[in-house]
Amino acid sequence: MSEMALSFAALAGFVVGAVAVLFYRNQIETRGKADDVEDAETGALPQGVASVLAVLPSSAVVLDAHDRVLRASSAARAFGLVKGDRLMAAELLALARQVRRDGEIRESEIDVAGHKFGQEITCFAVRVAPLGSHGQVLVLAEDQTERRRVEAVRRDFVANVSHELKTPVGALSLLAETIQDAADDPEAVTRFAGRMQHEAARLTYLVQDLITLSRIQGAEPIPTPGQVSIDEAVNDAIDHCNTKAVAKDITLVSGGAEGLRIWGDDELLVTALRNLISNAIAYSPEHTRVVVSVRPAGDSVEISVSDQGIGIPEEALERIFERFFRVDAARSRATGGTGLGLAIVKHVAVAHAGEVTVWSKEGSGSTFTLRLPAFGGTAVAVPPSIPLEAVK
Repeated sequence: MSEMALSFAALAGFVVGAVAVLFYRNQIETRGKADDVEDAETGALPQGVASVLAVLPSSAVVLDAHDRVLRASSAARAFGLVKGDRLMAAELLALARQVRRDGEIRESEIDVAGHKFGQEITCFAVRVAPLGSHGQVLVLAEDQTERRRVEAVRRDFVANVSHELKTPVGALSLLAETIQDAADDPEAVTRFAGRMQHEAARLTYLVQDLITLSRIQGAEPIPTPGQVSIDEAVNDAIDHCNTKAVAKDITLVSGGAEGLRIWGDDELLVTALRNLISNAIAYSPEHTRVVVSVRPAGDSVEISVSDQGIGIPEEALERIFERFFRVDAARSRATGGTGLGLAIVKHVAVAHAGEVTVWSKEGSGSTFTLRLPAFGGTAVAVPPSIPLEAVK
């Protein structure tokens, strides 16, 4: 059982105990009073129980002996578990009836169809317990949808990392054996050594991207933000990608507004721009251009990277920022891609309280745009003769 599930069980146990104590204390205090006995038999809540249910963060429902809802928290109604005086989840109702029959506390996990926050299915960890001796039942339901989603993402991430690491590691092992067997053939040794360097570089890039992604994916604020010159970040990113561009006779061009700044991390911004430019080069034909343009946009700065490449299919646009997602897996691996570049760009944008968007059409190229909050709340150019440190 996970730590979260244990915490939920402990909370549920506490609530059931507290409600039971309130119920029995109320029964003792009112014992012998005919009007209170009549209330209990007709389904009235024991004194104080409603106050306990009101402060619960989870969905809470109290049913009477006839399965009518006596009390339901706002969360239970928001999730669609309760409508009027009816419990809508058939599986929960069946559990409540079993508990009423034998008096045993039951725990389970159920999936409920609903549309809260746009979700089609909501996953709940539930605990159902008897409440007093008049057939009342307490139902507690904790939304586990996000936890399940995170666990699924984690499993996929581990599986993908394992797969991606196995490929270059296996290739290095095989190439090393081949070189050993071809020790008397200098030409073969040179050829296979070059392949080893390629696979080692790929492994290095993958590890570096994993480290970068783990650093920023928690959506935590940047530890030491400062003024970042967009001009310097763009120039650094272009310089880093220039060798790859020259190899394909692709011209890297920068333009637009100058002297703009953001508040953030210059290293992360350069990494994001480098990934966008590198992707543009990898998916562009020879003898074309990749353009990096900068423009003020009110309280933000927009940095766009446009190419004349193969474009992205419309059905893939929603997934391209996922980790390890590749539109063309074979082409990506052939160009040395790790499948993490655009995921890093997305998380860099989030870390700066910004966003990244994409426009693309197959055969016409793509444009990725980083929109980041401007330093000082307004995108104002700073003359290059004035150092950033002097601007307050």
